[in-house]
Amino acid sequence: MAVWRKLWCRNLLSVSLLFCILLHTIDVHARPANMSAAKEKSPVPKDDNEILPPDHLNGVKMELDGHLNKDFHQEVFLGKEIEEFEEDSEPRRNRKKLIEIFTKVDFNKDRSVSAKEMQRWIMEKTEEHFQEAMVENKNSFRAVDPDADGHVTWDEYRVKFLASKGFNEKEMAEKVKNNEDLKLDEETQEVLESLKDRWFQADNNPNDQLLNEQEFLSFLHPEHSKGMLQYMVKEIVRDLDQDGDKKLTLSEFISLPVGTVENQQAQDIDDDWVRERKKEFEDVIDSDRDGIVTMAELEEYMDPMNEHNALNEAKQMIAVADENQNHNLELEEILKYSEYFTGSKLMDYARNVHEEF
Repeated sequence: MAVWRKLWCRNLLSVSLLFCILLHTIDVHARPANMSAAKEKSPVPKDDNEILPPDHLNGVKMELDGHLNKDFHQEVFLGKEIEEFEEDSEPRRNRKKLIEIFTKVDFNKDRSVSAKEMQRWIMEKTEEHFQEAMVENKNSFRAVDPDADGHVTWDEYRVKFLASKGFNEKEMAEKVKNNEDLKLDEETQEVLESLKDRWFQADNNPNDQLLNEQEFLSFLHPEHSKGMLQYMVKEIVRDLDQDGDKKLTLSEFISLPVGTVENQQAQDIDDDWVRERKKEFEDVIDSDRDGIVTMAELEEYMDPMNEHNALNEAKQMIAVADENQNHNLELEEILKYSEYFTGSKLMDYARNVHEEF
């Protein structure tokens, strides 16, 4: 089982005790209490956690802990502009921005978006996320390469990591240098062991146990590396696989830990989540429809630059809003279903669209 899930399970009882207090503030479409809640929390300042590999990868359909990325559709439709569509943004401004995006997606300017056009757009937005990750990686790499020699040792990284978690950097550096016991708590030690395994996986030939900037990018963002993508898939399967056959059944993919539901509203939220995962398993991940997801199928599903996946995703996104069933998207449709594409409701502002378009 991946260390992230072990740490999460350790905190499960505490989460359950808080659930009743917090439940009235939870949106009905949010993840259940037993799910990764990173996005429902206030974002951690970048400089506080910049060198820790993120659980969430923009433009990737699944989190590193095996949970579905609930913002995937918005990320591959909006790209780096996703932050401009916040819940409290002015609706008229969002509507105008959405119209501008539609005109860009409509490559042949026929006022209708085809699956091919949406596929092309999805690939462009995914590439934007890649470029953004590369820029962030440069800053993170500088933070862990204090002598600026172009590579980072495991010891350099773990000292910086521990410093970011509140440990005294000079004290940790001295102990590491002298090979002394760091006297870490069990949770931090488990995280470090998991990171060390991932560190060596990112170390390409020659395996010198040093990471250059490109290898460090693979460490932080495994979606940038074929080998690290495979490693990520293995970790997810190992986390969810209950019978050890290195494959996933539907029951394994939708299983939830026991004891996380305390009332009917919580049960309804969990039920919605299970239905969502079941649909994703059967309609998308299990490509040969045999009821089993192999590592190869999961890797194809996870690969953000897979053109075949992008086309399938484009068709699914169109189908959500394609009210006239012509297999294309018109502007009126995308405005009506704006919440699916942008997270913002624009229903009241979808009138007289032709006056502005």
